[in-house]
Amino acid sequence: MLWSKYAEFLAFAVVLVLIPGPDFAVVTKNTLVGGRRRGRWTALGVSNSNLVQGTAAAFGLSALIVQVQPLFEAIKWAGVGYLAYLGAQAVRSAVRGQYAPTTDQTASSRQGLAGWRQGFISNITNPKVLVFYLAVLPQFLTPGAGLGWLLVLAWSHAVISLAYLLVLVTGLHSARRLLARRKVRRGLDATTGAVLLGFSAKLATEHV
Repeated sequence: MLWSKYAEFLAFAVVLVLIPGPDFAVVTKNTLVGGRRRGRWTALGVSNSNLVQGTAAAFGLSALIVQVQPLFEAIKWAGVGYLAYLGAQAVRSAVRGQYAPTTDQTASSRQGLAGWRQGFISNITNPKVLVFYLAVLPQFLTPGAGLGWLLVLAWSHAVISLAYLLVLVTGLHSARRLLARRKVRRGLDATTGAVLLGFSAKLATEHV
């Protein structure tokens, strides 16, 4: 594989991760709820899911999942339900408008694990990620490129995604004094909740 093709993929991956999606919304929600630590763990959960799906795609498992329609549909609808659940939580929080102080000092290991779990599940149940690794990554491979290069592309995407989400968490943490205001928090919860519900509805109606 040519290094020029790898550079093209890196540029494409950077543009791709900058487009707000469910990962962006989940990380934002968890950072607002649990502070920087929970946000970082959520970002790590998303990245770990990308690693799992990228590796599975490289070894042909994702292709099998896509071909087995009932299994693919089950993953899709699990994702629809989970995004809807997270969105409903955020909307309910906005309606209630009751917030405990968000500080890293109060963030427990249990909150971190909860953030990781939400990041991982929301990403692993998104069938678009499977389709991306199966259909897009091979376009950047040159004839004769082996399994190793496919893994390099998949893992590079996961690392880029993690780096971007960690920058997002840092930015949100830096603005936490503003974001901690009740009116602002309610507005952000309402917005992220609506976005998550929108992604859920979009995923439900799309044929991926």
